[in-house]
Parts: sequence; C-alpha cells; structure tokens
Amino acid sequence: DMVGLVTGGASGLGRATVERLVQSGASAVIVDLPSSDGQALAGSLGDRCAFAPADVTSEADVRSAVSLAREKFGKLDLAVNCAGIAVAFKTYNFKKDVPHSLEDFQRVINVNIAGTFNVIRLAVGEMRKNEPDADGHRGCIINTASVAAFDGQVGQAAYSASKGGIVGMTLPVARDLAPMGIRVVTIAPGLFSTPLLASLPEKVRSFLARQVPFPSRLGDPAEFAHLVTSLAENPMINGEVIRLDGAIRMQP
Repeated sequence: DMVGLVTGGASGLGRATVERLVQSGASAVIVDLPSSDGQALAGSLGDRCAFAPADVTSEADVRSAVSLAREKFGKLDLAVNCAGIAVAFKTYNFKKDVPHSLEDFQRVINVNIAGTFNVIRLAVGEMRKNEPDADGHRGCIINTASVAAFDGQVGQAAYSASKGGIVGMTLPVARDLAPMGIRVVTIAPGLFSTPLLASLPEKVRSFLARQVPFPSRLGDPAEFAHLVTSLAENPMINGEVIRLDGAIRMQP
C-alpha cells in the first residue's frame, strides 16, 4: 500500500520507477512537465497512478503534486527524484573565444540541486503525518545523482557540479530527517539506456556500452527501478550514495 511520488516520472529512469511501483502494488504520482507524456502514462497504468504536471523548481507546483498524493491515495511514503537536465560545454572554448554560459550553468544547478531539494523539503512535510512503524520509520527519499559527480568528464562542469551537490546533501539531509524517521538515499547511475542516450547514433552507443567492465552494456532503466524498490524496502540503508554503474570509471 506504499504511495510514491516520482519526479521526471514520464520518461527514462523515472518512468521505469513508476511502472515498477505500480506493478509491485504501490500507488504512484508522476511529476513531470505539462508537455511530457505523464498524463498518457498515468492513464495506461490505471487507478493507482496519477499525473501532476509540475516544474520541480516551483514551490506551488510541487505543493500541488504532494497534495494530489494525499487527496487521491491518502498519504505519501516515498519520493524519488529523477528530474534533471544537462548541458555539455567546456569551461572556456578557446578556439571560439567563448566562456561557458553562466545562464546555462545556473539553470542546471537550479533544476538539479534546488529542484531536488524543493521536492525533499515539501514531501517530508507530508511524510511526517504517517504513523511510524516499529522502528519509527515514516518515509523515504531517494535521489538521483550520477557517476559524473565523481568522474566528471570534459564539458561536464555544470552537470558534475549539480550531481555533486546532490551527493553532498545526502548525509546532512538524512541527519536532519532522522528524528522524524525519514531516510534519505542517493543512487549514482552510470551509463543507462535513457532517451538522452537513445538519441545518439548506434555506433556511439555501442562504444559507450563497451566502456562498462561488466556487464558490458548500457544499464536498463528497469534495473534502476529495481534498486529504488530495494532501497525503499530496506530500513537500514540511510545517508548513503550507491553507484549503479557496472564498475565503470569514466575517462576524461
């Protein structure tokens, strides 16, 4: 009877998470942009799924999504932060004599870090109303970072900084929320077969897949979703960042 809210839930890792939650007997609120496929996905998954059109950087939008979880399903147990954006640009393009756009850098930081924190701070206000179990457990937050937080490549200054920020907030937020019995865990995926990578030529995708030691392929979003449900079910995992990457260490 778990109720989960998943940002970026209309595609990629978020969509796989929503599908697994519903297939496992939970209810899910898809939080994604109004232009996404969220409404169609929710309709295809039945009565235990709802769509909340939202920008994760908007307080009003996220409050509305949390309210939808309560109004439709009665509570909120789990919030999974999958929403995120990326840009690829070197700190300075010396050939063109152009610096990295400050606006682009700030936009990535705002969506990935501030958007994640916005969802956390508002979701836990609803989770605190839950009746605690025998351990005093009331809810769980699962964030999405990236191996780029540790192995940032050329052109990933903004993206790596944003994912490093999510890694950095994991432990202090877990400590903040511990007295209320709410856990915080972060997953750092490696190379996964998401819409972003699917848009690349087959030759490029095959090259990337060969960089993964084992299994030598791109990750399946269903494997990310599997870890989400495992973390949600295991009350001892808290304040931790878990790499899900087939042992890859990204080259420069």
